Amino acid sequence: MLAFNSTASTWPTFSFIGIPGLEAAHIWISIPFCVLYLIALVGNALLLILVTAEQNLHEPQFYFLAVLALTDLGLSLSTMPSVLAVFWFDARHVGLDACLTQMFFIHTLSSVESGVLVAMAFDRLVAICAPLNYTRILTHSTVACLSGAALIRGATLLAPLPFFLKTFPFCGANILSHSYCYYPDVLNLACGDVSFSSAYGLVFVLCTFAVDVVFIITSYIKILGTIMKLKTQDRNWRSLHTCACHICTVLVFYLPLISLAVLHRYTRNASPILYTTMSNAYLLMTPLLNPLVYSLKSQQIQSALRKRFWVQRVIAGE
Repeated sequence: MLAFNSTASTWPTFSFIGIPGLEAAHIWISIPFCVLYLIALVGNALLLILVTAEQNLHEPQFYFLAVLALTDLGLSLSTMPSVLAVFWFDARHVGLDACLTQMFFIHTLSSVESGVLVAMAFDRLVAICAPLNYTRILTHSTVACLSGAALIRGATLLAPLPFFLKTFPFCGANILSHSYCYYPDVLNLACGDVSFSSAYGLVFVLCTFAVDVVFIITSYIKILGTIMKLKTQDRNWRSLHTCACHICTVLVFYLPLISLAVLHRYTRNASPILYTTMSNAYLLMTPLLNPLVYSLKSQQIQSALRKRFWVQRVIAGE
């Protein structure tokens, strides 16, 4: 037991940061963070309930939306403990294993979300370009296979990264740039030759996010080509409107992700406040805005919400 404790004590400890320069106001800053997390959790849970309970939402595009909501719930729950611990209790320290576990879930779920966005782009591609074959191609088993493939891809490609990081010694203050563990951030603190781990991280990004972006762009080029061939403007608009929610979701997910990646790779001396802002936007915007986008833009979701709340009012009135 003594030997175990001696070994464990040599493991590195990392320190989270909140918002530099505003440490005294962290308890007040935590209030909007709590509200945003609560909206994200309630919104995505509500989407899951609606898709499960409403028969008219039992379609492939809404099944993918349910998987997206479940992924967003996982992302929120992965970061919420460390973020709120920093703001509420000034609990900044985390051990290596806990940090690597959080890192694994954050990056795996981000990869899954990217894969689900590709599946949703494929759904829109088939719906617009081959509507007569939609029900034959997008079956329940197809939805399950595409969702499972996104999960397996993310988990399999990311699994080696925590083991790579455990082989490195860590020296210095080990202060992270965020309120959660992010792979490039942890890698920058490692001592020794990290070129292979850095290259593998780049391969992971190329095999997931880069490939996904290319497929999504290609899908929409094909979709736009098909829409332009339609004879009436009304049909053009209605066809494009069915893609509006997905396009908004893609932008909400990829813009903060790309910005944070560029920030880590090319601006080593950037302001800590900029790092904090971008990191929070990366993991808060997507779970927060996805339910709002679909609630505001999707007529089927709006109809299900009105029906659900109308039934609740009738029951309450009785």
